[in-house]
Amino acid sequence: MKICILGAGAIGGHVAVRLAAAGKAEVSVIARGEHLRAIQRDGLTLRNNEGESWHARFAQATDDAFSLPPQDVVLVALKASSLPGQAEALQHLLADDGVAVFLNNGIPWWWNHGMQGGSHGTLDLLDPDARLWNLVRPERTLGAVIYSPNEVQSPGVVFHGNKPSNRYILGEPTDTLTPRLQAVVDVMQDAGLGAETTRDVRRDIWTKLLINVASNPLSALTRLDTAQLADDPDIRQLRRALVTEVTDIAEVMGWTLSSPAPARAGSGSGEGKPPSSRSTPGIRPSMLQDVLLGRAMEVDALLGQPQRFARAYGLATPTLDVVLTLLRGLDRSRLRSTA
Repeated sequence: MKICILGAGAIGGHVAVRLAAAGKAEVSVIARGEHLRAIQRDGLTLRNNEGESWHARFAQATDDAFSLPPQDVVLVALKASSLPGQAEALQHLLADDGVAVFLNNGIPWWWNHGMQGGSHGTLDLLDPDARLWNLVRPERTLGAVIYSPNEVQSPGVVFHGNKPSNRYILGEPTDTLTPRLQAVVDVMQDAGLGAETTRDVRRDIWTKLLINVASNPLSALTRLDTAQLADDPDIRQLRRALVTEVTDIAEVMGWTLSSPAPARAGSGSGEGKPPSSRSTPGIRPSMLQDVLLGRAMEVDALLGQPQRFARAYGLATPTLDVVLTLLRGLDRSRLRSTA
């Protein structure tokens, strides 16, 4: 099996090292900048919070997707906001029967594909020119929900901050169990990545989104990590309001989420941990990492598209509206400062 990781940063780097170290697939990576140069020179190292480490070199490490041959599996670990600009690269990378697995937070661009009685066509907020829909094509995708906090510690080194949390839930947009889904899950399990299948990937996306909205946006706005957020009673109240509003959006769209998940998400669970886990001090959610590094955030996938859903159903989301406005302002400020 030929596997390419498009975006071998934090989560992509973790997955790439484990897959390559397992030796069950030919693994290539696409990265950029100093991180890529370190990988090309020395390979990629993964370390975790319990002192374990893995090291891998790859079949190819490049910043040019068009230099790679067609792949059986492309694991896409880029930010949702950058995906439309990679549509041609993904089209090139996928073999005729290849599959793209999107390791993204939030609502995915392929959401409308395969739903019984649901809407059709792309989500224009996430795929504004329908490039992903038309070039990659939703029938060639798998959805994924990830519970695995990671950060690029230095060029060529990825740190996994919570060993017990390393769970990957994969599902077909059609909510069926298929041979291609099982094949990807099997190779990930062989690499120790804790993969599993689901028959309702959108429910799993909503469940993870509850955790993300309770940590990612407010961490980016305040620069506080997950433990610091949990220590502030006013922020805890704001988190609960966000979680409640997203829970209501999911419910009006047909997914009734169990009440313990919002309660836990609003009371201290950090990004990258399933609802049943305890908070780990010092985890910096991906949005906070992006702000500190001057990168674009996944604002629309996490908050913008849920707001669109809410408006389509006539549902008020006052807390989400304010936080989304502030995040978009922060993103514009970041873009001006790096121009």
